[in-house]
Amino acid sequence: MTVATYAAAQLLRVLPRERITRAVGRLCDARLHPVLSRVVVNLYSRAYSVDLDAAVPIEEPYESFDAFFTRALRDGIRPPCADPASVISPADGRLHDAGPVVEGGELLVKGQPYRVAELVGDEAEAERYVGGQFAVIYLSPRDYHRVHSPVAGRITQIRSLPGDLYPVNSIGERHVPKLFSRNRRVAIVIDTPDRGRVTVVMVGAMIVGRITVSAIDAHDVPLGDHTISPPVELNRGDEIGRFHLGSTAVMFVERDAAPVWNRPSGPILFGEPLHDPASTQGAPHGGDSER
Repeated sequence: MTVATYAAAQLLRVLPRERITRAVGRLCDARLHPVLSRVVVNLYSRAYSVDLDAAVPIEEPYESFDAFFTRALRDGIRPPCADPASVISPADGRLHDAGPVVEGGELLVKGQPYRVAELVGDEAEAERYVGGQFAVIYLSPRDYHRVHSPVAGRITQIRSLPGDLYPVNSIGERHVPKLFSRNRRVAIVIDTPDRGRVTVVMVGAMIVGRITVSAIDAHDVPLGDHTISPPVELNRGDEIGRFHLGSTAVMFVERDAAPVWNRPSGPILFGEPLHDPASTQGAPHGGDSER
């Protein structure tokens, strides 16, 4: 650890993280003059190597930075993996970790132990995932920031959990114990016809205070447990949420609900499988029913 890294970590502890996040959020939501919008988007895209060719073409400049950041993809550019047994990545980003949930509902992310209950916000719910699998996908500033369903099913519940807003980066991961479970989280519960329950947890961070979901019409997901009635029907790959600036998605499947997630850490795109399609180990009976 360098002196600069240590100093940055200590600064993070004393910064007014929530106030900074809210202030930046207001700036991102503000309407931009068309000329300024073009300048901001061009500078940002060059700085972070954003692939604008993947986005839906627009006739007018983005009305705000948030509109640019939450841009949609062109139709058909991320087709879900054709293997019906696969669970797909819910987002573009970097696959940090994927592996088993061991007895006691624990998992390891970058060497740090977590409990499923801390992430999904419910002790009884966490029991479903003992013996199952988890995956952690980090969305960088260059990535597409909408989150999609990894399976076909129905959104039946949303848990919006309070938390801090530490940055999700190498400094935060190294110096903030239980980083993902300390930050603000929104858990999206998806019930499936043949895989049991799947949960996708959207983890907030500094400058990422706002998360929206398709099942609740609100500027930000209100804190608390929300039963979705009637449930929202999903095809595999349908949009389920958006990060207003970027962060991390953590997802869980039950035991034997999918082939073992054996994909190595590294870049991943929404729609790609989390396992080697040639492998059938742990595949569920009946495949993934598309609607």
